[in-house]
Amino acid sequence: MTFCLYELSVNPDLQEHLRAEIDDVLEKHDGNITYDAIQEMNYLDKVISETLRKYPPLTMLVRECSKPYKISGTDIILDTGSNVILPVSALHHDPKYYPEPERFDPERFFSEEEKQKRPHFVYLPFGEGPRICIGMRFGLMQTKVGLVSLLSKYQFKVSQKTTVPLVIDPKSFILAAAGGMWLSIENRSVN
Repeated sequence: MTFCLYELSVNPDLQEHLRAEIDDVLEKHDGNITYDAIQEMNYLDKVISETLRKYPPLTMLVRECSKPYKISGTDIILDTGSNVILPVSALHHDPKYYPEPERFDPERFFSEEEKQKRPHFVYLPFGEGPRICIGMRFGLMQTKVGLVSLLSKYQFKVSQKTTVPLVIDPKSFILAAAGGMWLSIENRSVN
């Protein structure tokens, strides 16, 4: 949620687009944040997906080979027990799969059509396969409910202390902003 709110603060037009969707859906659901209401918020899903692309919680995944594997196009064979590092952040920022990878644009990569064009294993915010994060669905729902709760009541803006562009803390185990995240929060004026 932190990185998402940062990007929405830096891109106020995207924040307004998302807020319009939240307002429309909540109005249909009598102002209640329900499971069904959250499921109707397609742009919210794209915003969170783009946030996870740009800021994956774990920048790399480590896996162990369970059987010998020959890397295609090479003579390299990984033996059983070899550790393999999957560079999630590098994949998510590879211009081959995500042109202009530093640009935050939820519509660009996460429409159903665009997701079908992309190779399957170049978007890994929760891992993939039998070792995919068991808490993925709960984490996504928690994030969506949190963002809807906040954005329906408050407006987020860049403050004097906000670092633009964002600097990532190289010493943090999970992805974190160096010096913390500073944003301005204001009560929303509802028309």
